[in-house]
Amino acid sequence: MSALNIVNANPVVNKPVVIKLSGAAVEDAGVIAALMQAVAELHSQQPVVLVHGGGKQVDQHLQQWQLPIVKKDGLRVSPAEQMPIISAVLAGQVNKLLVAAAKQGGLNAVGLSLADGDTAVCLPHADVELGAVGVVKPGQATVLKSLLKAGALVIVSSIAVDGEGQLRNINADDAAVCVASALDAEQLLLLSDVAGVRLANGSYAPSLNGAEIQQLIQDGTISGGMIAKVRAALDAAAALLRPVTIASFLQPGELRRLRSQASFGTTVRR
Repeated sequence: MSALNIVNANPVVNKPVVIKLSGAAVEDAGVIAALMQAVAELHSQQPVVLVHGGGKQVDQHLQQWQLPIVKKDGLRVSPAEQMPIISAVLAGQVNKLLVAAAKQGGLNAVGLSLADGDTAVCLPHADVELGAVGVVKPGQATVLKSLLKAGALVIVSSIAVDGEGQLRNINADDAAVCVASALDAEQLLLLSDVAGVRLANGSYAPSLNGAEIQQLIQDGTISGGMIAKVRAALDAAAALLRPVTIASFLQPGELRRLRSQASFGTTVRR
């Protein structure tokens, strides 16, 4: 059996699947190879865009330079003086490692950032304590659509440029929401090294709505980076008018469930 066995009685040719991939996946060549095999089969049926982070890789480089690593509400505090390193790691190292892995999997991959082709409109984050962190909304999707029409797998890093020409670090989940909205994506998956949203009893929630998520944040069940992830998923569900899936990249074969009634990970609804 192939890595994917998607039954698609009513294929949507023009609307892509957007998959946000955690930078943690890049650390294991076997994981990336298996994932790219699954993505390749999915991509043979409809366009796919990968949007990625790279927090672990950024941490490693900042440690080498003996620079502070600070997080606030799950977001990386990104002083302007750190942006040359952060952007080089995300838009350079991690992006091109994923492009290379995709090419090894037989895919025609193109690596971009949110700034390329005016894919995203970027503004400074309202919380000035975050430094050069930005917020984004959909921009022009002309370049992305042209590349997808040409059959390319597009791999997008979460680095943007604001109206003043300053590099901005974007939360990768928010970047994926922006790309999915710009393309009116059929589906959005947020893949990381966790299989979904973990509840207090240790199990994973099969589905959550906005009110349930807010309660879990208030009681501390959802904390750290998962707060930003579930909020991004809620924003995406509202913008796309369809559920968003939070799942694990360690189980790429689960992507076969995309077009079946069976669910995987945690489905986030408005």
